[in-house]
Amino acid sequence: MRNFKKSVPSLTAMVALEAAARHQSFTRAAQELGVTQAAVSRQIGALEQDLGTQLFVRGHRSVEPTPSCLILVATLSKSFSEIMHSVDSIRTVTRDEVVTIGTSTAFATLWLIPRLTELHQCFPSIQIRLVSQDSRRDLNMAEVDVAVWFGTPSAENGKMLGSRHDSIFPVCSPAVAARFGTAEQFFRAPSGLIEHDTSNREWNSWKQWFAHACPGVKIPAANMRFNHYADALEAAKAGQGIVLGWDVLVQRYLRAGSLVVLGDRAVTPDGCYSVIIPLRDKRSGLSERVASWIVENL
Repeated sequence: MRNFKKSVPSLTAMVALEAAARHQSFTRAAQELGVTQAAVSRQIGALEQDLGTQLFVRGHRSVEPTPSCLILVATLSKSFSEIMHSVDSIRTVTRDEVVTIGTSTAFATLWLIPRLTELHQCFPSIQIRLVSQDSRRDLNMAEVDVAVWFGTPSAENGKMLGSRHDSIFPVCSPAVAARFGTAEQFFRAPSGLIEHDTSNREWNSWKQWFAHACPGVKIPAANMRFNHYADALEAAKAGQGIVLGWDVLVQRYLRAGSLVVLGDRAVTPDGCYSVIIPLRDKRSGLSERVASWIVENL
């Protein structure tokens, strides 16, 4: 293959040759290729000179392929067809590279979506499809390529590529934090609680958090309750109370300063974020590469 370029004539000329032989006309070949008839004629003439044989018998209104031409064109037609088929296959695969990620609404909204641009830069040929469910029971592993879920690690019907524990602490707006004076005041007599209602029993409530962080403290009823964690965080950012901050999910708000940590007490829940792919990777390893990216960035 090292001498391929030297031993094989111009590819452009061979494309012109195949078209001219198929149409038996330099003019129609030129129309198909988007060039002039004179350009096709020059390419064929140069090819004949290179091969040392006549490829067409020129007539008044048509050209007749010679036996040598027909031998070469038969090979070219087959080769061009195979090349076109391979290119179409690659384009189809590229268009069909859709990786479906299934996760909770909170993780999708607060962690994954802000990082989709970075994910796309690492995998520019794929399309990410995001399926968010607030109950793991509703997440069908047969319909996703990657699953990210918080809870007791389980790789049922899948292969776990990695996991990460989290920590939980009170967060609120800077203005609310200032009203308390000291965090210890809040820990002794909590108020202004914002609760997140969820069917995931491994997602800690204020009652569970205080039982670990401040045993014996009386917990008042929450001022507000939200069934979506992102809404609870928005309420806290708006100065409407204090919510439990999950470290993995609230870092963006802490860095921006819209939320601050109240005090220095944190609880590590029993569960963790698990990144799982189906036992049979339908995307020929692509799902595992995307899942590995999530594990590395968690």
